[in-house]
Amino acid sequence: MHATMIGLDIAKTVFQVYGEDEGRRPVLRKRLGRASVEAFFAKLPRAVIGIEACGTSHHWARVLSALGHEIKLLPAAYVRPYVKRNKTDARDAEAILEAMRSPSMRFVPVKSVERQAARGIETGRELLVRQRTQLMNAMRGLLAEFGIIAAQGTNGFQALCLKIDGADPAIPEALLLALKAMLLQWRAAGEAARDLEMQLVARAKADPAMRRLMKAPGIGPLTAHAIVAAIGDGSQFGSARDFAAWAGLTPREHQSAKRRRAGSISRMGDPGVRRLLTLGASAVIRQIKAKPERATAWQRGILQRRPVKVAVVAQAAKTARIAWAMLRSGEDYRASCALAA
Repeated sequence: MHATMIGLDIAKTVFQVYGEDEGRRPVLRKRLGRASVEAFFAKLPRAVIGIEACGTSHHWARVLSALGHEIKLLPAAYVRPYVKRNKTDARDAEAILEAMRSPSMRFVPVKSVERQAARGIETGRELLVRQRTQLMNAMRGLLAEFGIIAAQGTNGFQALCLKIDGADPAIPEALLLALKAMLLQWRAAGEAARDLEMQLVARAKADPAMRRLMKAPGIGPLTAHAIVAAIGDGSQFGSARDFAAWAGLTPREHQSAKRRRAGSISRMGDPGVRRLLTLGASAVIRQIKAKPERATAWQRGILQRRPVKVAVVAQAAKTARIAWAMLRSGEDYRASCALAA
């Protein structure tokens, strides 16, 4: 007898394997070190292997697929209910296998090396932007302790940069060295973030699907790149609403008997995609508030009924649905269809 279905709990150094045969009898329980995982599975007959979709899961999915196994990536949140009592690696591996057997389970498509690398560029840029903001706020705070303040925004911060570069007498000499080091890092992070942004824009302009998405209102190069890098052609979603729900732009629901309550948006899925869609929607709403004649009937209606921030999220959800429809159909954006929606 050999294992036909295997649950694999992955980690940085220790991996737990649990397998069952066709009769659902346990036939494999093993703890592996990282270095021995590939060699171990190379010796096993072909099996269906379930892995939680987490860090390094796509890498191991590609490695094990190359060995002839069928890989199923499962969202970690969907595996958690199958864990029995106290959490251990062995129980996690069993829970993965049990979840994999569920007929209603949703699986995560395995990303190619190219798509994962593209997402890595986005992650790197976002990290640099956050670090740049942290450094800016830290320098503002340190200088404010000595009564040195400036207006909000980049222009105001540039005034502080001039004081640091010029060794303003109001800045204590002991603090100046630290501020200069932080300013140097702030400038380096900004340059690196701009370089990565230029790379993302160039990739978006070179990709046909991304160029097509950029024709829709509220979708720029960064948003188009993020959407395509995250979901490809969107075939894993059955409808436009499914994609909007994955992006966390649909309301949470609580229903019991005849009572149904809709709450705030779920904020599930990829936060980067959701943030970019929301920023694009904010620009759209800002434009139509300045020029109401450009607004559609739907936009006018939601702005009359709800606060601006709610309208922005609704516009972001609508943009997500439009993007999915364009990816699945391969068609360009048609304003007439959007106006009728």
